[in-house]
Order: sequence, then C-alpha cells, then structure tokens
Amino acid sequence: MTAPSDAFTRGIMALQQYIAREGKTVVGRAHIEELPDGTTVRLGVFLSNQKTRRDRLTDHQLTQLANLGYHWAV
Repeated sequence: MTAPSDAFTRGIMALQQYIAREGKTVVGRAHIEELPDGTTVRLGVFLSNQKTRRDRLTDHQLTQLANLGYHWAV
C-alpha cells in the first residue's frame, strides 16, 4: 500500500486507525500514529491544526472529521 500524497488524507487514515484501536476520539497532542506502510503522522498536532483551521477546510474534509465524531467540524 502506498502512502496517500496529501497530509489531510494521511491524517484521516491515522485517525481512523487510532479510533478503531483505542475506541476514543481524544488524542494527546504529542501522540504519533504509525500507518501500516510505515508513514508516521503527528496525530495530536494534526487534529489540533484541523480544529484551529476548520474555517478553511472543505465541506468534504469537515464531513470526514464529523463522521469520526468531531462535533466541532459540523
């Protein structure tokens, strides 16, 4: 499996993997998630950045985050 080219897609994949494994949507700021292909995502930073920049995210990106349980993305 090749790594997705854009950071948002990698972040969403890492978030899905984290939620499936941990059963929660709260991610520590320093948490780093490793994808199956070995790519690492600074997941806590990714999530914090998305929340801060949510006014610049596309509707599709906001929907992806909302579907994972992040109500601030609605």
